Amino acid sequence: MSKMFMFLMALLVVLMLNSARAEASRKVVQTAGRDSLGKFAPDFARYNDDILFGEVWSDETLDLKTRSTIVISVFMGRGLADSSLKYHLMTAKKNGITREEIAAIITHAGFYAGWPMAWAVFNMAKEVWAEEQVEALDVGKNPERDAFQKEIFAPIGKPNDAYAKYFIGQSYLAPLSTSQVGIFNVTFEPGCRNNWHIHHAKDGGGQILICIGGRGYYQEWGKDPVEMTPGTVVNIPANVKHWHGAAPDSWFSHLAIEVPGTETSNEWLEPVSDQDYSKLK
Repeated sequence: MSKMFMFLMALLVVLMLNSARAEASRKVVQTAGRDSLGKFAPDFARYNDDILFGEVWSDETLDLKTRSTIVISVFMGRGLADSSLKYHLMTAKKNGITREEIAAIITHAGFYAGWPMAWAVFNMAKEVWAEEQVEALDVGKNPERDAFQKEIFAPIGKPNDAYAKYFIGQSYLAPLSTSQVGIFNVTFEPGCRNNWHIHHAKDGGGQILICIGGRGYYQEWGKDPVEMTPGTVVNIPANVKHWHGAAPDSWFSHLAIEVPGTETSNEWLEPVSDQDYSKLK
């Protein structure tokens, strides 16, 4: 690998770690108290939103993942398996507790809180972590995808169903950072490419692509295609018509980094024609 590629990967890791630290230590904002009881019990609402969540949950002595583990354990110990517990299970997932970890937490607490209680919480947790369960069961169903996953450091993610109508072929999307700067890993099966599109912006905007695996192409309207291999960096200006995707015979993954701007929007246009795509090697 080139020194530039290694530098970019190291820089990305630092950015992601800093983002993770900021996420873990951020002030927790809660409005449930005021939304539900703001008029009926304003003091209680303030204690709930500003003290419990605004101060206790935001205290950096314990990270959010540890606090979620504590709260779930206390709920189980007190025999509480209502909507409040489901909320805290959802919060635990958001705070980084994985499907495997929540299963271990509930199992451990079950020996102290009781087996029926553990069963009740497992039924809730299965709903909250349902997507991860499907992903785990899906491993092995696509050997080529599983093999490519071992070649790249970022997760391939889930099928990119929300944007499928703008792609020819199968693509996958894995959000790596959704705060500060958006960073997504986009993976294309061989032959997959997105439509021509434009990232509009009044000021700033655009996108940066960094290839992290496989081989693909980027092309601006009126220009020759640019081959992308691991380490290739493409800076896409705002308001430029372009497309990107995999080579006909290769999987392809790139990081898509959103460049902040004002009045940003995406405009999806016509597909890349089979005639033009067939000219690629």
